[in-house]
Amino acid sequence: MSELTLLILRLAFLAILWLFIFAVVYALRSDLFGQRVRRQGAEVASPFAGAAVVSPPLVPAAELPTEPVAKPRSTSRPVAKRLVITSGPKEGLEIELPSEQLAIGRSSESGLVIRDDYTSTHHARLLLWNDGWVVQDLDSTNGTFLDGTRVTLPTLIPLNTPVTIGTTTFELRR
Repeated sequence: MSELTLLILRLAFLAILWLFIFAVVYALRSDLFGQRVRRQGAEVASPFAGAAVVSPPLVPAAELPTEPVAKPRSTSRPVAKRLVITSGPKEGLEIELPSEQLAIGRSSESGLVIRDDYTSTHHARLLLWNDGWVVQDLDSTNGTFLDGTRVTLPTLIPLNTPVTIGTTTFELRR
């Protein structure tokens, strides 16, 4: 073999070796620190991204009432005020729900910190939406379950329905 061929093979081997080392370091970094989660600001209008928006039909001005119309009575369902952990390491813990949203995960920045091997750093969040609480999974590894069904889209949580994250199960109550 010529010296030039041998030099090219050595350089190619070193380049492949360095690529392997960078791949290992990148994998270790993502395992230790997790993947970055995009934080949505207060300007978010809806947790239902990509949902179809249906506008009411237009009413001709001639058909609009000229006198004030009495507002219909509110038929909204009762809003949950507290979260009760029913099973897991923190069983029996009750926390007051915040006014807008609650982050759940292993991160110390979360409103509800769950430290177990099956919970992601930023696992899920609860959002108050139209007089009801919605659970949104934040692309967690092991998933979020509402009454035994995996949550893939933001889903309304009925009162007293179990939500499971990792080894912890909780319910929303009045």
